This record gives sequence, C-alpha cells and structure tokens, in this order.
Amino acid sequence: MTQRLMVHGGNPLEGEVRVSGAKNLVPKAMVAALLGQGVSHLTNIPDIRDIHVVSGLLRLHGVTVHQDDSGLILDASHVRNANVEDIVGHAGSSRIPILFSGPLLHRLGHAFIPGLGGCDIGGRPVDFHFEVLSQFGATIENHPQGTYLVAPQRLRGTKIELPYPSVGATEQVLLTAVLAEGVTELRNAAAEPEIVDLICVLQKMGAIITMGADRTILITGVDELNGYNHRALPDRLEAASWACAALATKGDIYVKGAEQWPMMAFLDAFRKVGGAFEVDDEGIRFWHPGGELKAIVLETDVHPGFQTDWQQPLLVVLTQAAGLSIVHETVYESRLGFTGELNQMGAHIQPYNECLTGSPCRFERTNHTHSAVVSGPSKLIGGELHVPDLRGGFAYLIAALAAEGTSTLHGIDLIDRGYENFMEKLRDLGADAEMITD
Repeated sequence: MTQRLMVHGGNPLEGEVRVSGAKNLVPKAMVAALLGQGVSHLTNIPDIRDIHVVSGLLRLHGVTVHQDDSGLILDASHVRNANVEDIVGHAGSSRIPILFSGPLLHRLGHAFIPGLGGCDIGGRPVDFHFEVLSQFGATIENHPQGTYLVAPQRLRGTKIELPYPSVGATEQVLLTAVLAEGVTELRNAAAEPEIVDLICVLQKMGAIITMGADRTILITGVDELNGYNHRALPDRLEAASWACAALATKGDIYVKGAEQWPMMAFLDAFRKVGGAFEVDDEGIRFWHPGGELKAIVLETDVHPGFQTDWQQPLLVVLTQAAGLSIVHETVYESRLGFTGELNQMGAHIQPYNECLTGSPCRFERTNHTHSAVVSGPSKLIGGELHVPDLRGGFAYLIAALAAEGTSTLHGIDLIDRGYENFMEKLRDLGADAEMITD
C-alpha cells in the first residue's frame, strides 16, 4: 500500500502544537546507552521512525528497550552479538547504524555496519567515519552486505582534525573516544546544540569531555561508563518548520516546548522577513503580523550560523516576500534540488552554481547548484509534489498549505522520519488535509 496526502490550501494555520525531543539527538543518546554497564532512562521522546529503527537494532544486540509514559528505559547490561541478516533487514535506509561502531567495538570487540541510506541532499561520505575508527585502532573490512570492524585490542585515543565541522563525524568520535585508552583531541568539531546535549549525556555516564571555544574537544577515556537519566532538548528544527508554516499561511501558531537559545539564528531571520514571535517559559508563539513580507539574504552555516535544515521551509516563505531574496546553501550541495516543483506551483526561483552572497564556500567552482534567487511575492497554485527528503518534504507541505487549490504529496513517509504525529498536528491547526491510502 502507498499513501498520498491531499492538501486543500488557502487556510491560515492557527492553534497550538507541541514539539518533542530532538530527532538529531534522541537516536544518538539511545546509541550512547550501549556504552553503559547498566540502565539508562531517556525522556522527551518523539514518535518517529528513527526511534523505532534504533530500538530494534539495540534489541538485536541484547539491550532491553522498554517505553512507558515517562520515556525510554534502556538496559545494556547484557550486550550480545547480532545476526548480520537481521541487522541488514532492520536498519532500512537509516544512517544511524554507523554510530553503533564505537560502542560495539568497546562492548564486543567487533561490529557490523550495513550499507547506509538517508535523505538525498548531498554528499555525506561515510569513508571518513571508518578512517576515524581506523585511527582509534579498529581493523576494517568491506563486504557486499556492509562493513565489518574488529578491535584486536582496546581502542586508543588519537588526534583528529575534521576537514569540515561534520555533526555525524563529531558524534562518531565522541561515542568512540569516551572508552578509548588515553586522550583524544578533536579539532574543528561540530558544536550544534544536539552535540552539546549528547556530551551532557556522556558526562552523566561518567565520561570526561572538555569543549574549547575554538571547536576543539578533548576526551579523556575512562575504563567504564554507567547508565544515565536525561531529558532530551526540544526539536528546534521541527519548531522552525511550524514557524514557517505560520508565516507562509498568514497564520498564528504557538509552538509549545520550543526554546529560544537553540533557535537564535532562525529567530533573527524570521524577524528580518517580517514575522513576529513572542517567547515565554513554555514555548514560542509565531505569527504573521500583517503587511508585506520582506526579501532577505540568507546563508546557511554550521552552528551558531543559520541551520541548513531551516533553509527549505524558510525558502517557501521567501516566495511570498516582496523583492529578490538570495539563498546560499553552504552545508549540503544538493539541498536546493526541491525548488523545481515549487516553480511548477508558480514560484519564481532561479538556481545558480555560484556563491551569490559574496562569501565563497567549499562548493565554489564545483558546478553544484547551491545558491538561488527567489523573486516574490508569487501566487502559488496547488499541484503534484513528490517529496525528495525530510525537510524538503515539509517545505512542500507548507507550500501546499499556502497555495490556492488542492495539492497531492507523494512519498510522505519521508516526512514521518522527523515530524511526530504531523497529521494530527495539522488537524489541530485547522488544515484541510487528508491521507489517501491506495
């Protein structure tokens, strides 16, 4: 069976939604539980596909995973080998399994990592992950089904400098270095709020981790880690998506659970465009205050810059802003590929290979389409939309909600990867949308 979403646009979204724990933290905190000789308790859990994938992989390796009203209880006291075919069958298209490498090498002395999938938004080379693990002392063999890793002896701390502040590579180093012998120095590390929260989890388990102001992280390996009790930080990416939906549909949405400090770069851009927001102790209210939205120049960057996952939803808002907006994507080279179907809906978006903001990035002279000029305001008309990836999918959903007429979204299972109960939330906000099963 396949599902498609029918959206009848033109209605302002109004009401309240609640965001749960961050998609980019919770699965990694679950993997971290493998490192502990005991029970971990993780709360503020989103009901999304990645959580079910990681839960299944943990169970295959002997971890007891139980979910109750308070969250997840993970008991890693008895880690065991898993059948390769079972791992391949359960991992699906998720990229999370590669982060099992370090914890399994420490607990079992070996690991198997299946071929990886994930959203098609540009290069996310996994070879660097394996190069890092090799530096720690792992032996690596590639096979048709995936990659086998063996630690002939205890992994050793090392010095690593990332060519780019990759979130995934930083997570890999953290999850491997905490039980490695000696000190690991990681330079040019990612510093996203989700990375800081993962470090908080590991510190609660007994790890020794020092973050420097110059993107350097020092990890002193310890002999043993325990379980943890942790509440995941809220999902700033989902919160920003609902904020963009409010602005594009001329609506008013209170995002309960949203926090200001992880979203400061987004809030600045939201205000520059002409959106209004109000922060209180329980969340953030986002609304269209009336009048004309303004064109802006937008450049994505690693934290504390403008998060790449915010770019696609906000670009839809820019189709409704007066004037010429410039968008420069510096994190993923293929993240602007979703704009073609927006143009078919009536948007005016011209893609470019050049770095249009005047700030050269690593994609300069690479022939990658990583900049765009958005001319607005444009009248969007409903159409047939094929979801390309998680954030691009939600951007299409926003466009469909803002458009006149009816749109059909195909491939909506990709949206389920990162947006908990999004259909229920749409209904609570007054959207006219229905799921069709064929």
